[in-house]
Amino acid sequence: MASSLAMDLIFEGYHIQSAESHNTINLELPLQPLQRALKSALNSISASLRLTKKEGIPVLSMTITTTTSHASTGSAAAVAARMASVDEDPFGDAADVFEPEHLETSLRREHEKIITQDIPVRVLHPESVETIMQPKVREPDVHIQLPPLLQLKAISDRFTKLAMTESATHSKAPKLEISANMHGSLRLRIATETVDIGSVWSDLDNPELDPAQLEHPVEDHPSTKFREEGPDRWATVRVDGKDWSRVLSIGRLEGRVIACFAHDHALILYVYVPHHEDAAAEDSVVTYYVQSYST
Repeated sequence: MASSLAMDLIFEGYHIQSAESHNTINLELPLQPLQRALKSALNSISASLRLTKKEGIPVLSMTITTTTSHASTGSAAAVAARMASVDEDPFGDAADVFEPEHLETSLRREHEKIITQDIPVRVLHPESVETIMQPKVREPDVHIQLPPLLQLKAISDRFTKLAMTESATHSKAPKLEISANMHGSLRLRIATETVDIGSVWSDLDNPELDPAQLEHPVEDHPSTKFREEGPDRWATVRVDGKDWSRVLSIGRLEGRVIACFAHDHALILYVYVPHHEDAAAEDSVVTYYVQSYST
């Protein structure tokens, strides 16, 4: 999975200072501590996130102001990120880089408390980041805009439960088959010795390709050939139902999703997350790579 998200989609205010090009800081961090910290910030009054060092170890320190009352605060959490880097040391002199945070006002408020969650991180140098490459996939055979993901997830989950029931009597658990063509159709199917069930969506959009993004002319693209071969020409991938369900959970963001099928090889999902506060801003993009199981 990869993503490119606008800063103001996540933060209300932020400050980043780095000696690296484009004023960036690259971090590697464990997801579970981050998830726990974010859950702690749910329904909080405010939360701030800053990059610092504790006992010589780099951490993302999340300071959360919350209330001990069960009454709704009626306001969203405000998140401010403060990250800094000086010369070769991305943290520099902490005493100079980070200003003390003034929490006296919050501490005086009745029924409020301060929670701190520290997330261990590793700061990556640009040379290391360059070695982290997304999987290379051949040009897709089919590209299609998916129906609402939560709708697709509900049907996929029902099929997965059926597959799990069937796998109790078979040595090999069946996989979900996802197929699409260049004539606006998407098919979800599960087939075993005793069950063959599927669901089909039609009148979906096959977006036009941008010739400027292609290495070869559009007429030589695999999807053009699939389109010419008619609606019976399908590109298919086979996925694990539980993994697929987790991917579809991003449907809660209500973004537009383009699925690119490399037949019998992989499925790439491009999730375009709209910027609700600024309609003119470019959508953020989350990319999922799902490898196909063999038959």
